[in-house]
Amino acid sequence: MKTRAERRRERRKRWFIQAEVEEFIRGEYPACPEFAVAYFATRICTVPKNWRSAPIAEAVEVTMQNELRHQLTDYDQLMLVGVRRKEARRRVQPAVSAMIAIWKNHPA
Repeated sequence: MKTRAERRRERRKRWFIQAEVEEFIRGEYPACPEFAVAYFATRICTVPKNWRSAPIAEAVEVTMQNELRHQLTDYDQLMLVGVRRKEARRRVQPAVSAMIAIWKNHPA
């Protein structure tokens, strides 16, 4: 049986390195503001989420989608007034996709 410290070390091995995540975001999303690059990279690297063998691209995409949905749309308000999760996501997805497309397709 593994000790708590051994399990913690194994989990950390699965986390990404912040500099690598930032470099990836800057390369794939050249118009993403620098503060957002740092924010997303910090979320990916420090929030306890088990990415297991997920590629860095998946971690970035999932994190961007989640953060933009919750921070820049009325998703949470829709959920509070009783809109079902799937419908709330469908309603806000165009705004989230548009922001990501702008960051991806237009150099800063």
